[in-house]
Amino acid sequence: MTATLPGSRLKPNSHRSKNATESFTHITEFKTPIQFLKGVGPHFAEVLRSRGIETVGDLLEWYPRAYEDRRVARSISDLRPGEIVSISLNVVRVSSVQLGKSKRRMYDVVLKDHTGTINAKYFRVPYRGYFERFQPGMRVRVVGKVTLYRNRVEFHHPDLRDDDALEVATDCLIPIYTETEGITLQKIRGIILSALEKVKGNVPERLPQSLLKKYELSGLYESLKALHDPPKDADAEFTRGRSVFHKRIIFEELFWLELLLANKRALVKVESAHELRGGVEKVQDIIKSFTYELTNAQKRVIGEILTDLHQPHPMHRLIQGDVGSGKTVVALLACAYAIRNGFQSAIMVPTEILSEQHFKNAKSLLEPFGIRIGLLTGSLTAKEKKDVVSKLKNGEIDLVVGTHALIQEGVEFQKLGFVVVDEQHRFGVHQRQDLKQKGVLPHFLLMTATPIPRTLAMTVYGDLDVSIIDEMPPGRTPVVTRVVYPNKEILVYQFIREQIEKGRQAYVVYPLVEESEKIDLKNAVDEFEKLKNIFPKFKLGLLHGRMKPDEKEHVMNEFRANKTQLLVSTTVIEVGVDVPNATIILIEHAERFGLSQLHQLRGRVGRGDFKSYCILKHGHAVSDESRARSEIMAETSDGFKIAEADLEMRGPGQFLGARQSGLTGFKMANLVRDIDILHQAREAAFAIVKEDPQFKLPEHKILHEMLTKKSGPISLGTVG
Repeated sequence: MTATLPGSRLKPNSHRSKNATESFTHITEFKTPIQFLKGVGPHFAEVLRSRGIETVGDLLEWYPRAYEDRRVARSISDLRPGEIVSISLNVVRVSSVQLGKSKRRMYDVVLKDHTGTINAKYFRVPYRGYFERFQPGMRVRVVGKVTLYRNRVEFHHPDLRDDDALEVATDCLIPIYTETEGITLQKIRGIILSALEKVKGNVPERLPQSLLKKYELSGLYESLKALHDPPKDADAEFTRGRSVFHKRIIFEELFWLELLLANKRALVKVESAHELRGGVEKVQDIIKSFTYELTNAQKRVIGEILTDLHQPHPMHRLIQGDVGSGKTVVALLACAYAIRNGFQSAIMVPTEILSEQHFKNAKSLLEPFGIRIGLLTGSLTAKEKKDVVSKLKNGEIDLVVGTHALIQEGVEFQKLGFVVVDEQHRFGVHQRQDLKQKGVLPHFLLMTATPIPRTLAMTVYGDLDVSIIDEMPPGRTPVVTRVVYPNKEILVYQFIREQIEKGRQAYVVYPLVEESEKIDLKNAVDEFEKLKNIFPKFKLGLLHGRMKPDEKEHVMNEFRANKTQLLVSTTVIEVGVDVPNATIILIEHAERFGLSQLHQLRGRVGRGDFKSYCILKHGHAVSDESRARSEIMAETSDGFKIAEADLEMRGPGQFLGARQSGLTGFKMANLVRDIDILHQAREAAFAIVKEDPQFKLPEHKILHEMLTKKSGPISLGTVG
């Protein structure tokens, strides 16, 4: 049975959508420019176009972000944290205060009813003139999420508008859309209802009927109709965005992502590549030279890589591993394996500091075994660059480590067979593809120390095989993490002083290079001068992204050699800096960093035999969310747990989603919240590509057309 909304008279497929074999892009109504829709006109068309809404189809995919339930009368006294509510209140006053020394202001609208008062706070202005509309005594409608802050309920950034302006029934659900200057909620609802009427009975179904039946999905028109014009008897599942109609839209958005990934994976599996021969014995002499034992996780991943390299199609594998788990050693062994099979290898990294780190590691581990190593970065002189490029072309370099310089025009390889991209999320799809095309279908290994939860890895990276290094080398002790506030600054500096006096080294990290007029934060350049006075007995270094490459290299060499004891830096040290003697990192304005970035920065210490510390120092006016991030950092050092918390707190983020796959962002789906639907969409997409890789079946032709529409021209596989 196809699922229905409990108690709803609107049943899935009650309006039969057009057959999927009819071209979606040929449906005139969906392609109608927005200005020709009844009630729009040139002015509102321009406002809508500023939101990326060009056609009737775009308008119908502008989904409500919440629903205002006018069926239940509410008062301030019965509000509960976490609820999304609609409530009619009177304005008491509107005020604003400046935040610290910055020019930003926090606006506070005090509201009341017969049971008490509540504050509606805004840390940004929705649009110019927004607050001037509300005068004391005015009756307003407040729609938003109830938040608990310092044991008081309040609203943060609710929708706030003149209650008299809503000429709607009081016994229904009202869709709430993201507020846009120059267009009222009533106007938005009116033109969307007009659009629904225009396309009624002529909506193309974009998914095969077999999928609708198997996964109990409602039809497209009835889903759009229900979302924009909710039935009066809709239940709590509907208002929470969990109805069958929401599921239909969420499934479809995730399905397009997974179908593209499935198609890419099918193409990889039919490409021809050189099969590399031999087992781990080909690099056993290198492994035996290590002063440590590989972890079981490293051995397992090496085995997975070698299995791939024995196949007649290119390897496309991602290694996920926490900071310090030993991904680089695995990658270097894989490079050596390819080299001993007669091919060149390349490692591309996002920063020069990281490229130099990998270059030194490669020389130390592989050069004693006759493997010739090269470095290619933008800071090389023209003569040095010409020499490296010439040796690559002539086959005199076996392994090259470099930055974006590797994909520049004129860089040629004699026989590139193996490619590694480190911190892969920092490179776009085209950059990775450019490097891949330097060889004849080389094997491809991606690495990231920014893990995503295990439940998502196989799905989000559906076009890749995924290996996880989930074991740390023996002897690595967790970094002790503490959260402090400005009143503890003197104690923090004293602790750093004691660590340095024991022979250790320290980092102090700032979010900015120089002072910003717009943001009231400490910055690396000014604080460097202050810290020299606070630590007069020690030598300090300054490192930031605006320095020239040779300057950065000099600063890092001084720090590695312990000629400088305290390194003042921006996040340029986030990736690749490895100084085992550094045991303490102080992160100023920790509230300005995301969880993944904090975890990466913490990974700069704890790399040696000494107990290490990470101090997260907050500024003033720290949000509850920032405090929660710091608490998570203090509780665990597991990168996968941190990634899971990060995703739950701020959503999937760009590194997870469609930007890397070539699709646009989701309008309703959430890769964390909708994990179960995501697995269904993946199952459906991969089954279709396996059964019909060229989309030849009549009901699948629309799928190829939709993929092309969403992501540009795509190639098709030839086998399942």
